[in-house]
Amino acid sequence: MPARLDARAPGFAAAFDRLVEERRGTAPSVTKDAQEIIDTVRQDGDAALINYTDHYDKFRVTADKLRISVDEIAAAHASCDARDLEALSFAAARIEAYHRRQVPQDLDYVDEAGVRLGHRFTPVASAGLYVPGGRAAYPSSVLMNAIPARVAGVPRIAIAVPAPQGHLNPLVLAAAEIVGVTEIYRIGGAQAIAALAYGTETIEPVVKIVGPGNAYVTAAKRIVRNVVGTDADSGPTEVLVVADAANDPAWIAADLLSQAEHDEAAQSILVTDDAGFADRVAAAVDAALLRLPRAAIARASWERHGAIVVVAALGDAVALVDRLAPEHVELAVAEPEALAKRIRHAGAIFLGRHAPEAIGDYVAGPNHVLPTSQSARFSSGLGVLDFMKRTSLIGCDAKGLAAIGPTAVALAEAEGLDAHALSVSLRLGRG
Repeated sequence: MPARLDARAPGFAAAFDRLVEERRGTAPSVTKDAQEIIDTVRQDGDAALINYTDHYDKFRVTADKLRISVDEIAAAHASCDARDLEALSFAAARIEAYHRRQVPQDLDYVDEAGVRLGHRFTPVASAGLYVPGGRAAYPSSVLMNAIPARVAGVPRIAIAVPAPQGHLNPLVLAAAEIVGVTEIYRIGGAQAIAALAYGTETIEPVVKIVGPGNAYVTAAKRIVRNVVGTDADSGPTEVLVVADAANDPAWIAADLLSQAEHDEAAQSILVTDDAGFADRVAAAVDAALLRLPRAAIARASWERHGAIVVVAALGDAVALVDRLAPEHVELAVAEPEALAKRIRHAGAIFLGRHAPEAIGDYVAGPNHVLPTSQSARFSSGLGVLDFMKRTSLIGCDAKGLAAIGPTAVALAEAEGLDAHALSVSLRLGRG
C-alpha cells in the first residue's frame, strides 16, 4: 500500500523527509557498468555497439544497419494510422509555437562611457537526442527533443533510439520525419550515449546530448559531461497532485496512475485537506488498476513509492511541494493561481481541475522533458536555450578605453597581474 501521512500527526516531518530522500531505481553498480560500456565503445566503436545491441536488445545488427535508412523512415510513416499522424502533427505544431516564443533576442548597445556591449545567441553545431524505447515507445519524446533544437537552428540533429528485438514503433520514426530529422540510429542505453559523445566509424560525435532515459543512460550522460554538453539528469518520473474534495476521485486516481504506469520506480503523491476524499481516491486507484493494461507496473509504483498526505489546509501543501521539488505538480483546486504563485520549485505546474499532467506530455506545448529527483530546485525543463550559446560582445574605441581603462589598470595591479595592466596602459599611452 502507498504511504499514508497526516501532516497534523507527530513525526510527520521526519516521515515526509524519508519520502523526499527516498532513492528510486538506481543501483550502486550502475555508474560502474556505464563507465565500462563507455570505455568499450570508445575502444571498439561499431563492434561494441553491435555486441551491446545483441546483448541488451536481443537482435543482431550489422554496422551498415546501425543507421535507419531514409526509405525505412518513409515506409514507417506510410504504415501509420492517419489518425495517429494527424495527432502527431497537431502536437508538433503546438510544441513549435510555444518554443518559438522562447527564442532569445540579441543585444547590442553603447553605454554612457562610449563602450559597445552586447551578446549574441548561436545554436550548437550538433545535437544528439536520446529517445527511450524500452518499456514503451515515445514518439512524443521525439517531438519534445527535436523541435526546440530545430527552432534554435541546430544544423545537425541525430537521434538514438533502442529497438528491443529489432522492433521500432513506426510512430517514433514518423515523428522524426514530421520534424525533419533523418539521422536516426537503432541503439540505446549507455552505449548510445558513448557513441554520440565520442563517435564511432558510423556515428559522428555531437556537441550536446539531451533526452531522458533509464538509470544507465543518466549515468552515462553524467560521465561524458566533460566531453559534451548534456541536459539535466533524468530520474524516475514523478507527480504531486494537490486536490480538494470537489474533484471526481476517479479523475485524480487516473492522474496518479498516469505517472505510475511509466515505471515501477515512478512516484505519485496526493496531497489533500480531506481524509474522506483521500479514501475515495485510494479506492478509485484500486478500481482503475483492475482494467489498466500496464497495471503490474503501475501497481508496483503506487504501492512502493506512492503516498497520500492529508494536510490541515490546502495552503500547507506549498511547503511540501517546495520540499519535494517535483517534476510535475497538479493543482486541482478552485483557485490554483493563488497556490501556484507561492510555489518556487517544480518542473511544471498544471492549473485547475481540467489540466491533467497527461495534457502536458503531448499537446499543451511546453516541453515534457523536465527536471526530476529534486533538481527542479536549480534547473528547468528542456527548451530552445538548451541548444544555444550566448557570446558576449565588447568594443572600445580610444575614447571609451580612456573612460574605463584606468580602473582596469588599477584592479590588475591590485591583483598583481602586471601584464594585464600593461596591455591596457600601453593603449592609454602610459606604457
